Amino acid sequence: MSTHVPHLLAGLVDDAAVFPPGSAALPDALAAHRRHRDSWYADLVGPLLVPASAVVSGELAATLAGGPGRSAGAPGGPADPAAPGGDSAGGRLVVGLIGDTGIDGLPAALAALPAGVTARQVEVAVAKRGEDPLPGLTALLGLAGRSGGVDVHAELPLTFGLMGALDAVAAARADGVPVAAKFRTGGLAAELFPTPVELAAVICACRDRALPFKLTAGLHHAVRHRDPETGFTHHGFGNVLAATLAAADGAEVDEVAAVLATTDPVPLVERARAARAADRPLWVGYGSCSITEPLTDLIRLGLVDAGHDVNGGDEA
Repeated sequence: MSTHVPHLLAGLVDDAAVFPPGSAALPDALAAHRRHRDSWYADLVGPLLVPASAVVSGELAATLAGGPGRSAGAPGGPADPAAPGGDSAGGRLVVGLIGDTGIDGLPAALAALPAGVTARQVEVAVAKRGEDPLPGLTALLGLAGRSGGVDVHAELPLTFGLMGALDAVAAARADGVPVAAKFRTGGLAAELFPTPVELAAVICACRDRALPFKLTAGLHHAVRHRDPETGFTHHGFGNVLAATLAAADGAEVDEVAAVLATTDPVPLVERARAARAADRPLWVGYGSCSITEPLTDLIRLGLVDAGHDVNGGDEA
């Protein structure tokens, strides 16, 4: 591990540069991801998230063959194959596949990965809001059982049938299936932002089932804040980290919700500092279209020790 990034934050932020609102072109995102993985803050960065459609269409292979940055087989990547995030030895690219082609399209995307590319995880929604998640989840669990060790993240809507779906995911995980939950914490509509109580209930439900979870969307800054352009109030990833630590210590929903709701960074930083050397419990991490934004917040809060140019590795 880097002396700059504490163990608690290892692999916290997956590189979602190609997804909104960043929406970077894949060649630009790949070149930026290489810079992130070669940087002093590399331990913070998870894999590059890539749409399954970009793999099946050949776009990823074409980008690796002729796009900017090193090719998948070029030397010069980080030397540690166990690094928390993207590249491993020899410049090999590690990606997370986002199932924009649906559950049924994931096997084709996995089979179409170019030489020199490894999928660490696949992530896909199993239902829309208001739909019964169990049919889609059952299909995904069948795939997860044949995934060859690739982690599978089932995105579950925070509505009808959620607790039954969590029970099914936990049961499959107890049987050795490499599956975890995933939840949406933001988006282009107000209803896509769960309240602190709703998110706290989900975190505690995962805690009670010993179930890892991932989050996506809306976590642009460390501390809970209101976006002046949209009027939406966003969860802070620092709030989520502190809330998850509290839940892992036995806090119940009301206390976890209070941590999620606070806009005071001091108690968030104090809780994270106390656990700097520990494994991060429950929370796998989240995808961000910017790596620099969360990195800058972590430096400002004193949770990451910077001695370098922060903007040197930004994807923009």
